[in-house]
Amino acid sequence: MQVTTASSTTPIPGKYWQWRGHNVYYVRAGEKQTQRPPLLLVHGFGASTDHWRKNITGLCQDFEVFAIDLLGFGRSAKPKLQYSGDLWRDQLNDFISEVIGQKAVLAGNSLGGYACLCVAAQRPDSAAGLVLLNSAGPFSESQPTSEPEALQSEIQPPKQPSSLEKLLGNSVKWMFQQPLAQFVLFQYVRQRWVIRQTLEKVYLDKSAVTDQLIEEISRPAFDAGALDVFVSVFSSPQGEKVDVLLKQLTCPLLMLWGEADPWMNTRERSPKFRQYCPNLTEYFLTAGHCPHDEIPDKVNQLLSDWVFSLAQ
Repeated sequence: MQVTTASSTTPIPGKYWQWRGHNVYYVRAGEKQTQRPPLLLVHGFGASTDHWRKNITGLCQDFEVFAIDLLGFGRSAKPKLQYSGDLWRDQLNDFISEVIGQKAVLAGNSLGGYACLCVAAQRPDSAAGLVLLNSAGPFSESQPTSEPEALQSEIQPPKQPSSLEKLLGNSVKWMFQQPLAQFVLFQYVRQRWVIRQTLEKVYLDKSAVTDQLIEEISRPAFDAGALDVFVSVFSSPQGEKVDVLLKQLTCPLLMLWGEADPWMNTRERSPKFRQYCPNLTEYFLTAGHCPHDEIPDKVNQLLSDWVFSLAQ
């Protein structure tokens, strides 16, 4: 296992794949292995293949590794569409079929985890295994849940609503559905200082929030179409519930929880996954919402060992 160093965090140059008439950016590293499935790494909301650079570098010694920018994010096209788990499920499924050419282990963080779960559950011929890192997505529950919705997990406020929201209630939600308010909010959240402030809340190790990371998240937010993507994510209907997807899951599941995540109570969320997948493998890590970027060596080791165990 290669140890990640500061010098190994330069993003690997990628290429483009045409999907439904749109440019989709991806990165490939490492050689095809006859004994082990390839890995497909999928980022969360607002991130990109760049967010996996430390993992690609560490994992490509032992695996053929792919990372992809979901449509609407990173260097991929940002057409005006309804963005949803179904859309990204189809994108990932077609990528595995057309580019990778064999079943892959899908690993996703947050929103990317939800997209990977959709693939593994609903397109089982594409998935050799599933790795979820602080995965987003709503469960079916009659009582209100504190968990954020699947597509909004990385832009929602923390579980306790602010006093402003308590005061104004649904009028705040209504306001943010208005085009001017959406525009103003988008201008705000893509500012570098706001991105830094947000990341420092959700990373346990603040030193991992580097200028490079801020740049990698900020840059795509200024692409043409980025506002439309942002608005669509806010307004899209919820996707399939996580428990429904888990009931359909047939491949092995590894859960990696950064347990200092302020956006989700991992110790409360974990038993919900266990309820539907009692045979899952699970680790709680000393990290925040993005453990793969914050403690890459630990994540790379756990992920590698798990995939090696599948191949035995």
